[in-house]
Amino acid sequence: MQIIEDIIGLFAERGDSLYGGELISQRDHALQAAMLAENENATPVLIVATLLHDIGHLVHDLPEDSSNRGVDDKHESLGEAYLESAFGIAVAAPVRLHVAAKRYLCAVEDGYLERLSEASQISLGLQGGPFTMEEINDFESLSHWMDAVRLRRWDDLAKVEGMVTPSVDHFKGYMETVLEMQQI
Repeated sequence: MQIIEDIIGLFAERGDSLYGGELISQRDHALQAAMLAENENATPVLIVATLLHDIGHLVHDLPEDSSNRGVDDKHESLGEAYLESAFGIAVAAPVRLHVAAKRYLCAVEDGYLERLSEASQISLGLQGGPFTMEEINDFESLSHWMDAVRLRRWDDLAKVEGMVTPSVDHFKGYMETVLEMQQI
């Protein structure tokens, strides 16, 4: 299962980079989010999507502070492209939609925008800002929108300095399970 080894390698090689203006690493953010999903008894598919939702940050060659420089790295699209052929649409779609889910929640949930971290508010501006009514309706018509919203909530909470989490290896079994499901 080469894709899993490649992902573990990405976390080892690039996971120490800072997570988009936050005070934790990409790896810590991914592990915190996946742990939150696991703690809420999410499906293996959604746990894998949550673990890998920001993999696009690890596969591009832009600087860590690209959003501070006014550049949207489109990490959600890069992540989808990287994951879909191996893990399928049920993993790739929430990864692609987690940025849209932020824009959606800003539009439909009172106080959500104000609760976003400063870094998330900066990237929101680059990503198009809160949804319009038409965008809300379009988003809610997508088949994986609810998983993307769940993922987004874990994403928002996964920014705690020093939080103890399982290792990437802990989540390897979930990745193997999802890959096996794709072969059935």
